[in-house]
Amino acid sequence: MIPVTDTISLDESEIEETFIRGSGPGGQNVNKVATAVQLRFDARRSRSLPDPVAIRLMKLAGSKLTNDGVIVITAQRFRTQERNREDALQRLVDLIRQATEVPKPRRKTKPTLASKQRRLESKSKRSEIKKGRGAKPGFD
Repeated sequence: MIPVTDTISLDESEIEETFIRGSGPGGQNVNKVATAVQLRFDARRSRSLPDPVAIRLMKLAGSKLTNDGVIVITAQRFRTQERNREDALQRLVDLIRQATEVPKPRRKTKPTLASKQRRLESKSKRSEIKKGRGAKPGFD
């Protein structure tokens, strides 16, 4: 089990890792060794996540989410497979932690009377300035 928060832990069987050749650092090994990690996590069918968290997670994932509800994270920052595995897993855990935070509902507000008056006053001042530009000088 991979701990995410106090109440949520991921089952390791829900995470699928495949190793691919990375384009990142690796020196002479970059074309020979598959050090990059492609981590797949099925957020839609996960038993570890509550439904509201899974829904928020899928919204947060953005382009990392496939049409099937699978989150794909590719890590190729480091030269070793192990560090790339840790990086991918950490990025997934961070994303899930973000999804556990319930967004504060927006409350509708109205502008105050004073702010409406200030806005109208500044509009009329600006209008006067612009009217003055178009006026032609009069002959005495």
